[in-house]
Amino acid sequence: MEVYMITGAVKNKVDQIWINIAAGGITNPLTVIEQLTYLMFIRSLDVKEIRNEKMGVLTGMKVPHIFPSSPVGQAMRWSHFKNKDADEIFHIVSTFVFPAIKSMKYGQLPDFDSSGKMIPIADRNGDEDSPDTAFSKFMADAAFLIPTAQMLEQIITGMEDLYTNDLENKDMQGDLYEYMLGKLQTSGRNGQFRTPKHIRDMMVALIQPAPEDIVCDPACGTAGFLISSAEYVRSHYGEQMTREEWDHFEGPMFTGFDMDHTMLRISAMNLMLHSITHPDIEYKDSLSKQNEIKDAFTVCLANPPFKGSINAESINDDLKAVTNTKKTELLFLALFLRMLKKGGRCACIVPDGVLFGSSKAHKAIRKELVENHQLRAVISMPSGVFKPYAGVSTAILVFTKTGAGGTEKVWFYDMKADGFSLDDKRNPVKENDIPDIIERFHHLDKETERKRTEQSFFVLKQEIVDNDYDLSINKYKEIEYVPVKYPPTSEILKELRSLEKEIDQGLDELESMLHQ
Repeated sequence: MEVYMITGAVKNKVDQIWINIAAGGITNPLTVIEQLTYLMFIRSLDVKEIRNEKMGVLTGMKVPHIFPSSPVGQAMRWSHFKNKDADEIFHIVSTFVFPAIKSMKYGQLPDFDSSGKMIPIADRNGDEDSPDTAFSKFMADAAFLIPTAQMLEQIITGMEDLYTNDLENKDMQGDLYEYMLGKLQTSGRNGQFRTPKHIRDMMVALIQPAPEDIVCDPACGTAGFLISSAEYVRSHYGEQMTREEWDHFEGPMFTGFDMDHTMLRISAMNLMLHSITHPDIEYKDSLSKQNEIKDAFTVCLANPPFKGSINAESINDDLKAVTNTKKTELLFLALFLRMLKKGGRCACIVPDGVLFGSSKAHKAIRKELVENHQLRAVISMPSGVFKPYAGVSTAILVFTKTGAGGTEKVWFYDMKADGFSLDDKRNPVKENDIPDIIERFHHLDKETERKRTEQSFFVLKQEIVDNDYDLSINKYKEIEYVPVKYPPTSEILKELRSLEKEIDQGLDELESMLHQ
C-alpha cells in the first residue's frame, strides 16, 4: 500500500478549520476534535452509502442502506446538504443529522416523520442489547456545540476542500486524524498523554496480532492501539480472512476501557471510521474492584497513565496481592497479567522508574514478570519521544503470560532515534531505529553473540536476579572506551612555534599596511 504523508498544505488547511472553530469560542482542543470527529463521521457514513449504492448497481444485489429513503433521510447525507446555504445546512445538521447519529442502530440511521419527530429503529426480535449499544451509550450525552450557521458552513466548506483536493483516493483518513490528535499537546490529568502513531505501530509489529486474537487496551484514550492493531491485521491477513474472522474483526476482537466519556465517544467514532463497527468500548476504572475481568484476552497493548492519583481503597485486591502500591504504572502491569489468557502477549510503555525503582512494590512486579512469566524484551526509548507535551524517559516491556516462568534471558535494545528530532519540533529525520528493532526482535536467534557494547544484547535471567531484578539497560550495557592517541610533546611544541611564527608574520603585514 502506498504511504502518503500529511503535507504542509494539508496541515495549513486543518489549522485554518481549527482557527475558524476557535474564533467561535470553542477553544478546548479535545472539544474541537470531538466536534470535528462528529462531522468526519457524518461524511464517512455518506461515503460508505455511495460505495454501497455503486456495489448494488454493479452486482444487482440488494445492499444495506444507512440513510432512510425518505426526503428527510436523504437530506441528511453530506453530499446532499454540503452545497446548501448556511442556515439550511445548520438546520439539517443540528435538527436531523446529529440527533440521528446519536440514535444509530444496526448500522442504520433513524427516520423522521412529517412533524420532525424521530422514528426510532425497532429492536430486532426484541433484542434490546444490539451491537450498536456501546456506540449509542456514549453518544447519548454528546452535544453539538458549533454555535452558528456561518461557522458550520465554513467548517464544512474547509473539510470538503480538504477531502476533494488533497485526500481523495488516498488512504489518509487515519493520518489526518492523527494530526488532529497531535494537537492535544497537554498531558491531561492523571498522567495521560497520547502515544505517537509510529510508536504504536512498532509495538503492534512486535506483538503481531492475528485475526483470531482478542485485543484489549484498558486505558484506551482515543483507541489508538486498537486502530493500529486493526490496521496490522487488515494489511497482513485481509485478503485471506474468512467471513467468521471478519465478523470477529468488526467487533469482538477489540476491547477498550477509559474513564473519560469524551475519549470514549471519540474512540467509538474513530473505530467505526476504521470499519470496526461493534467494538467493546466501556466506561471502566480498570484498576478498581469493579473490574473483575480475568483470563479474557490474547493481546494487551497500552500506554497506561503514569503518576495517576488513585484511592487505595478502590484498588482491586488481586492487583495489590502482586504489587502492594498506589502507583498506577505498577498496578497496570499486574492488571495485564490478570486480564491476559495463558499464552497472551503484551507490549506496554512504562516510565523508566519501573525498571530500577528500589521499593518493595517495584521489585515485586519485576520479580513477577521474570520468575512467573516470560519477560521477552526491554526496549529503552529516548526521552524526546513524547515531546512536546512530555519529556519523561520511558521503555517498552514485551512479555508473555505463562504462569509457569519461561524467562531464560531478556533482550535489551537501546533505542536512540525514532525517525523524528527529539526536540519540541519533532521534525522528520533520517535516523530511525524502529525498523531495526522489529527486525532484530523477530530474529532473536541472531542476537545471541552480540556484545554488551552493541545497541542490543541478551542478559541471562540469573544476572537480572542477582541485580534485584533491575531492568534498566545501563545496568548491563558496557561502554567501550576508545583510547585517544596524542602526538609526542616535541611535535606539539613544533606545531605551536610554527603557528606563532605565522601569527607574527600576519601582524607584521597588518602593521605595514597601516603605515602606508
